[in-house]
Amino acid sequence: MATLRVVVDQILSPVPGGIGRYTEELTRELVTTAPRDCFVEAIVAAHPPASIDDLKTRLPGLAGVTRTSLGRRELSAAWQHGLLTGQSRGMVHATSLLAPLTKHDQLHQPGDQIAVTIHDVVPWTHPQTLTPHGVAWHKAMARRARKYADAVVVPTHAVAQELARYVNFGERVRVIGGAVGSSLKVPADADARAAALGLPDSYVLAVGTLEPRKGLATLIAALARPDAPDLPLVIAGPKGWGDLDVAAVAASAGLAENRLHVLGFVSDEDLALVISRATVFVYPSMAEGFGLPIIEALHFGTPVIHTDVPALLEVADDASIVVPREDAADLPARLAEAITRVVTDDALRARLRIVGLDRARAYSWRDSAEKVWQLHADL
Repeated sequence: MATLRVVVDQILSPVPGGIGRYTEELTRELVTTAPRDCFVEAIVAAHPPASIDDLKTRLPGLAGVTRTSLGRRELSAAWQHGLLTGQSRGMVHATSLLAPLTKHDQLHQPGDQIAVTIHDVVPWTHPQTLTPHGVAWHKAMARRARKYADAVVVPTHAVAQELARYVNFGERVRVIGGAVGSSLKVPADADARAAALGLPDSYVLAVGTLEPRKGLATLIAALARPDAPDLPLVIAGPKGWGDLDVAAVAASAGLAENRLHVLGFVSDEDLALVISRATVFVYPSMAEGFGLPIIEALHFGTPVIHTDVPALLEVADDASIVVPREDAADLPARLAEAITRVVTDDALRARLRIVGLDRARAYSWRDSAEKVWQLHADL
């Protein structure tokens, strides 16, 4: 009998973001695909009992939940300095760098192993898009992972190649991507939900946490241009960091107030609805490790435009329209041109729909979970 202990605390974070979605979907599938006589337990920080109950509801089949003695912030600081790492015993899989990394000896403790996940190289390549604390923490935990992790999971080959420039993990890196969420389904009462959300008939969609790295200011500037289609912009995503005031950015760019619809956080059903009804999905991010929203848009046959971030190129694989990032001053003009192409060319939209649906089928959470189980078996 073997138990895989998964650090799932990001699910309960105030802003779960893409890593929270990744963690929930992967862990749910790890439970489903567990080999005979293998079980999955969860490791979380000191959250209230109600949050633990919610976690058990969202991840049915967990063999147990280990609740540490420290809150999330205190736990991340403790693990950064190698303190209170008692949760490192056995097979441990961390869905981020939040992990109880400590020295262990597989020769004398063959059951102890730990794998961590590094989703992108933003702390090294675009540190200005994160908080100083976030940059320092990620780099410190990556150094601990270099010393103590038995394996490092990354979502794309692009991240693996970029990461090697900053931290040498040798042969320990494994590429295991994500997929469309199991709960991302259009609701039966779609028309009523669309009316409740105030969705326009046609619109440009952006999805993601509201933070500077996502390039929303650039997209707003693109749509404010006189040569851009006169379509509203719908933004779905929780507030992140950086005090990005989308309304103020829109006003400064000259985008009419009635063309901006900020939905904030939406349920999975509403997100599916919003993506499926969009005229075009635009992902103007400056740096990504995977870009899950792109796969979600392709899954619904929505035409996708994104920047030439290497990971996004790998994930979309010619099923999208790509806009180069160089010469940032002219990026809004290039985005506007790409949006115009998609909006005005019926044949192009039809082609993007077909190739997008096909590309999305290449990603499966079941496949990802089976690769994680195989990873730990190999260790």
